Amino acid sequence: MNDSTVALPWLVIRKDDNGNRYRVGRYATEDEAQTEARKMADSLGDHGQEQLYWVEHVGQTTS
Repeated sequence: MNDSTVALPWLVIRKDDNGNRYRVGRYATEDEAQTEARKMADSLGDHGQEQLYWVEHVGQTTS
């Protein structure tokens, strides 16, 4: 594990309409990541786009 993985272990992941997953942010705490994921989802929701956002810890996998 490198230093950036230790310092920022929480990821915000976005899944688009085609099922593609993208890492869109990396954060130090789960709370910070959850807050940012909500902001991103709310921002895009205002423009009529439906995207799925969630938080993962480094090393965790979600399908």
